[in-house]
Amino acid sequence: MATPLTAGRVLDVLRDEGLSVVECRDWRNHNRNSRGPWGPVHGVMIHHTASSGTANTVRFCYEGSPELPGPLCHGVVAKDGTIHLVGHGRANHAGWGDDDVLRAVREERALPTANENNTDGNPHFYGFECVNRGDGSDNWPEAQLDAVARAAAAVCRAHGWTERSVIGHREWTNTKIDPRGFSMTSMRARIARRLGTD
Repeated sequence: MATPLTAGRVLDVLRDEGLSVVECRDWRNHNRNSRGPWGPVHGVMIHHTASSGTANTVRFCYEGSPELPGPLCHGVVAKDGTIHLVGHGRANHAGWGDDDVLRAVREERALPTANENNTDGNPHFYGFECVNRGDGSDNWPEAQLDAVARAAAAVCRAHGWTERSVIGHREWTNTKIDPRGFSMTSMRARIARRLGTD
C-alpha cells in the first residue's frame, strides 16, 4: 500500500533503471482521476496490446476510444524496449478483478486463482501495455522482455516492493488472457534478479 509516485519520480526511476523513455504529449496530466481516486497503489500490472506497430499503439493507448477513454495504461513498452509514457494517475487498464488477488498482491504472497470480478483495479495498479498481437505467434524480443522487467523493477524499487507485487492481467481476472507469449513466473524471476530478491 503506497502513495503513487509523482510523474517526475516515475520518469526518474525508469531512466535510473537504464530504460529509454519517450514522454508523449501531456502524459503528466493525462488521467481518469475524474472517475475516481488514483491510489493507494499496491502493484504493477502487465498487459499485451493485441495490436502491432508502435506509433498507432501509443496513440491508441493515449487516446483510447469513445467506449473506453484513455489513458489505457501508464506506459507502452515497444518491441525495441523503449517506454512511451502516456498517462499519470488513474488509467483504464486493470478493470474489474478479484479482491483475493488484490489482497495477495498487497501482502506479497502467492496468488490465488482469480474467480470473481468484484474489485476495480484501476486505482491500485500501475499499468504497462506491451506491443504484441497476443495471438501466440507474435514474438517477444529480448529487448522488450528486458524492458518490461526493468520498468516493473523500477516501480517496485521505488516503493520497496518485491517481484510479488507484479502480476499479469490474466492473473487479476478470469476474463483476460494477457500477457500471452511468456509466463509471469519467468517475468517475476527476471524482476527478482534485478531487485536482488531472488
